[in-house]
Amino acid sequence: DFLPSGCFRCELTCGHLDELRSRLCSRMSFGTAGLRAPMGAGFNRINDLTVIQSTQGLYSHLCRYFPDLSSRGLVVGFDTRGQEESGCSSERLAKLTAAVMLSREVSVHLFSSFVPTPYVPYAVKKLGAAAGVMITASHNPKEDNGYKVYWSNGAQIASPHDKEILRSIEEELEPWSASCWDEDLVDHSSLRTDPLTQINSCYMDELASLCFHRELNSSCPLKFVHSSFHGVGHVFIQQAFQVFGFAPPIPVPEQKDPDPNFSSVRCPNPEEGESVLKLSLLLAEKENARIVLATDPDADRLAVAENSDGCGWKVFTGNELAALLGWWMFFNWKESHPDPADTQNVHMLATTVSSKILQAFARIEGFHFEETLPGFKWIGNKIHELSKTGQRVIFAFEESIGFLCGSMVPEKDGVSSAVVVAEMAAYLHNKNLMLNQQLDNIYQTYGYHVSKTSYVICNDPPTIQKIFSRIRNFDGDGSYPKTCGGIQIVHVRDVTTGYDSSRPDLRSVLPVSRSSQMITFTLQNGVVATLRTSGTEPKIKYYTEFCAAPGKSEVCRLEEELQKVTAALLDKFLEPEKNNLIRRLV
Repeated sequence: DFLPSGCFRCELTCGHLDELRSRLCSRMSFGTAGLRAPMGAGFNRINDLTVIQSTQGLYSHLCRYFPDLSSRGLVVGFDTRGQEESGCSSERLAKLTAAVMLSREVSVHLFSSFVPTPYVPYAVKKLGAAAGVMITASHNPKEDNGYKVYWSNGAQIASPHDKEILRSIEEELEPWSASCWDEDLVDHSSLRTDPLTQINSCYMDELASLCFHRELNSSCPLKFVHSSFHGVGHVFIQQAFQVFGFAPPIPVPEQKDPDPNFSSVRCPNPEEGESVLKLSLLLAEKENARIVLATDPDADRLAVAENSDGCGWKVFTGNELAALLGWWMFFNWKESHPDPADTQNVHMLATTVSSKILQAFARIEGFHFEETLPGFKWIGNKIHELSKTGQRVIFAFEESIGFLCGSMVPEKDGVSSAVVVAEMAAYLHNKNLMLNQQLDNIYQTYGYHVSKTSYVICNDPPTIQKIFSRIRNFDGDGSYPKTCGGIQIVHVRDVTTGYDSSRPDLRSVLPVSRSSQMITFTLQNGVVATLRTSGTEPKIKYYTEFCAAPGKSEVCRLEEELQKVTAALLDKFLEPEKNNLIRRLV
């Protein structure tokens, strides 16, 4: 039922047995809050059958936790992805997800049109739903799609829910009935509602709470260019700017409308920086716009570039943008909460591979800072945990350009982040400052934080295992490397095994994550370096940061030392040529 006509005959005669084994001899596993894989035929691909099976497993799992599942229901959203040759699209998969639930008399809040990913967890909380599903592969290549699951608290699911859902899927692989295949069921079931108008209105109303200087926005002379990277962002960013009193940003015409082929970009990931922002930068120069904002296809991530008067374009890293947004959110918090006692309940969060700049803020300003494992599911669940004790998170981020200003939705949000950046730029312009100048001011006050983030591609999982096994036995059995780039390593933390040499009991404070690889090295000169695998892509990512004390401003020296450590981390620990790793194309 899920294989294209003639598929077996065609592929077997071509001798593509490896391809068939890949598609049919294994099943997708739940990774970062759900599934992500290429669309196409096979149990190891995203298609009608695997989405129906996943939803049946999700239903069985939810029944164990929510006696009132039928009335609370499931929120379902989708992005603009699609595969013309197979007819597989995010919208169709969302309708099949809804059909499975409707066939079991569970109410479904299915969005009637594409929405940003943050709208699903926002709707889960607003509507009191048991869970939510977003059909998206975010910034992955056009061939991919995904099935992202949110729990009743609005955060992405974490262990043990992922493993339990997978077990439930495997227990009921046979589709329950013909109704599960009927995407038209959503059009005539009384249990289906469309939350689009209500949720969009509530979201935009609540977004106004992040607007601190509306009077400046309406008269702001700055121009902004926005690219939605062929995804969902255009219409929602336009509305957000209106909420803040801005004129709408200038859209990149070639990238404004949905296009599942992402025809104008090499890859639909604004995290790649200037190489994929070319059309945006050209339009900004033509329109004399100083700021470029780019959201990824499902509008949960945000890239920002600024034209630095005669010095070209500055494309901010995720860590640099976080320094600006963290400063901005606390600056405005202090304006409305002058009593220092109020700061005791304020928190900022970041993933452990992200810049430590928020930690530097917290040390000086007196609020609380906490780290989580990589992935916004950990941040979302930490926000929920803190909220139960009356604590307030005013900013959270991950270095891969994922930001959350305030805590209106426990997920990274490119829509709200974009308009908050616009207001910050307008405020600074009124003070004759640019974003990059303010970033320098922040570093002078709190200490320069120079970081480097990149990756190599490895399409062979056994090679990844071999690389990390070698690192764990670098100088003999169970002995990690002692130096990196000639600098002594003073501490090692291995979250995969739960080891942390800096702790008296040698046990990591962060939860053990055996399903992924992550090792962090702290060097004698203050550099922190991490190697980790990606949960959604065939990548080994590496992160290095030099955290200087306030007053130390020899940036060139810091960058030179960091580059030496980064090169050694890559060449000596990962050995790209020996292991046939593909270096990132910049």
